[in-house]
Amino acid sequence: MITLIFQKPLPLICAVCLLGVGRAAPEPPAVEVPVEPAGPQAEYFLTKDQGHNRWSRTIPPVLTVPSGAVIEVETKEASDEQISATSTVEDFLSMDGSKVHPLTGPVYVEGAEVGDVLAVTLHEIEPLGWGWTGARPGGGFLPDAATEPYFKTFQIEKGATTTRFSDTISIPIKPFPGVMGVAPDTDEMLRTRPPRENGGNMDDKHMTEGTVVYFPILVEGALFSIGDTHAAQGDGEVSGIAIEAPMRIVYQLDVIKGGRKISEPQYETDEFYAVTAFAPTIDEAARKATGFMIDYLVDEHHMEPTEAYSLCSLAGDLKIAEVVDLPNVLVSMHMAKSIFQ
Repeated sequence: MITLIFQKPLPLICAVCLLGVGRAAPEPPAVEVPVEPAGPQAEYFLTKDQGHNRWSRTIPPVLTVPSGAVIEVETKEASDEQISATSTVEDFLSMDGSKVHPLTGPVYVEGAEVGDVLAVTLHEIEPLGWGWTGARPGGGFLPDAATEPYFKTFQIEKGATTTRFSDTISIPIKPFPGVMGVAPDTDEMLRTRPPRENGGNMDDKHMTEGTVVYFPILVEGALFSIGDTHAAQGDGEVSGIAIEAPMRIVYQLDVIKGGRKISEPQYETDEFYAVTAFAPTIDEAARKATGFMIDYLVDEHHMEPTEAYSLCSLAGDLKIAEVVDLPNVLVSMHMAKSIFQ
């Protein structure tokens, strides 16, 4: 059998080009298109060495700004540079715990008074090239789970969305500050480890780029600080250590006067509103978080308390942010904004 294959005639322009009669039009010259900034541009800058690692109203501010200021800061990783990208497990085991949680700040905000609320908008959060994690016997939520010391470093390329945990496991990169807060109303030099009413070591992975975090202002000027930046962490941070990484952060500080009063930090994104609650146990923190969400629904959505309680059962999501920063743990409750549309 003979199969006949019929081909369509070449278009005239193609035929001419194939014969060498036509000539391709010259490409237009390249034009540089300016890149639009991702968000508000920083007006103030702080280096990683402008900081502290305790909470107290007596720590002097390193910067004074008006409400609405946009600030760019660098942060160190959690060990205060005792760990580097080339460190070993021996370096991890010999780390001085009294130096952990270096925070960049404090920043004094003009016009911030006790009883006001400080809104912190996280515009940009960028890891600076690397990070580390580890686990040790006796540490974390399950002290007996680590039978031997473990330590690992990670390369985090600019713009990367994942990093390698092993040859077969990739970890999503979702950077956030593990510690941020305002100064507590005390002269005592408090350790940064547990979360408190001023914020502190909340280790809440949902407080990431694009989030607005609200803090009750406890002292004049608020005295805001930020640090302990994490490139990735699961809810709970059960071993006690995330991917600890130095970062560049751009944030905005706004003082809210005459608004709804809060006693502990709360936060929101375009998708949800969330409350946080600290307590010595998960049960206590979960009860407090539920009560804070009921208060929010009553105040902002004009619901009756019992109705709000029922809605929390139907649409409120309790989340364990961290369970290892004793003597307190942190629990949040999220409420999707889409249900109110």
